Amino acid sequence: MSEYSFDAMIASLRSAMRQFPDIRTGKNIQYEVMDAASGAFSVFFTQCPSFLSHQNLMQERYGLSNAKTLFGMNAIPSDNQIRNLLDHVPPSSLASVFQDCFQALQKKHHLDIFHVEIEAKKKHLLIALDGTQYFQSDTIHCTQCSKKVKDGKEFSSHTVVTPTVVAPGVNKVISLMPEYITPQDGDKKQDCELKASKRWLKQYRSDYQAWGVTILGDDLYAHEPFAREVLASEMNFIFVCKPESHKTVYEWVKGITKEKVEDRFDGKSHQIYTYKYTEGVPLKDAKDSLCVNFVEVTVTDRKTGKQIYHNAFVTNHPLTGETLPTIIDCGRARWKIENENNNTLKRQGYNLEHNFGHGKKYLASLLATMNILAFLFHTCLEFMNEKYQWLREVSGARKRLFESIRVLLIYIPATDFDHFLTFMTESLKHPRPIETLKFPV
Repeated sequence: MSEYSFDAMIASLRSAMRQFPDIRTGKNIQYEVMDAASGAFSVFFTQCPSFLSHQNLMQERYGLSNAKTLFGMNAIPSDNQIRNLLDHVPPSSLASVFQDCFQALQKKHHLDIFHVEIEAKKKHLLIALDGTQYFQSDTIHCTQCSKKVKDGKEFSSHTVVTPTVVAPGVNKVISLMPEYITPQDGDKKQDCELKASKRWLKQYRSDYQAWGVTILGDDLYAHEPFAREVLASEMNFIFVCKPESHKTVYEWVKGITKEKVEDRFDGKSHQIYTYKYTEGVPLKDAKDSLCVNFVEVTVTDRKTGKQIYHNAFVTNHPLTGETLPTIIDCGRARWKIENENNNTLKRQGYNLEHNFGHGKKYLASLLATMNILAFLFHTCLEFMNEKYQWLREVSGARKRLFESIRVLLIYIPATDFDHFLTFMTESLKHPRPIETLKFPV
């Protein structure tokens, strides 16, 4: 992605889409797979389920549509045609687009705010891992579904691990290529979040190793085989460590922890941080166990003495009086993958849990990947496009901005996305009587 713009992002997307497989064998091929793929993505980008039907009407009225000018579509397939054409496309087909966005952010130094100096003169990039379920049904299923039985009834479900770049004090996150929890060929055991995360590490670690990555995860990830996989990937880790699931760790640290207390001011009130920490603790009860460093933190309000936060982490980073505060801040930043990534995808207009189409093979996971990619495109626009930044600021909630975009795209054919944003910003900054407005055509 040489140029950092919406057109460049779409160019990267369409480059990946050109490689999508087309399993049709007949001569009666009315629609291209490219049009189906672009059509599906346009729905997620605009957050408008009816976007394509509106553009069909616009095409009839004006002889052009935003489906063509913004997303490069030559023809607009129906919803069913889109689902049928895309069912055999694995979600990994879009991995290059995620990487192009990441590299573009890096080239423009927008990743700089995510760098964290955990150890002196060593900057790290925090990648949080977490699984989230986005589909469950007792009637609909496909070959990629996971199965579980509850109260005598079998359910099919889809779950995805959503790697996300996070940083303490940064209100944005960067979505990376997801990894799906699906039945694996030749494996008789059910797939799980840890296995999917291991696959992600093996597949994509070379893309991020140079960044001095520290992997963040909840208590599930404080698992010796996974921790060793992270270290083998030349990465670091900070994982939540709970007493009920890590009894060996808590038995070892009894009576040997050092303590440090500090007063920290968060801009509103003073908080007392009490750290208890030690190094070289075995992660499990075995002679060859991986040894980790353990830190427990309790945060209380200095004025009231009320406990605000308590947690414990294991890490391979050295624990010193200087590194403790940053390690704790990084460990606490893990929650951003839940609140600012997964919950945004589910509740802020992206509707990740909605069944946009299930299919028989890859459709559900491909559409979920497009949805996450649309969120990444929006994040990139927040970094790169001043007009989009301004519109986000004046609109307040993300949903409010996209309500305006949906309505305007129904009635106004735009020559390109920047032209469309110009119309929106100028209309808000310099409102005029409607009879004097010149709509972009």
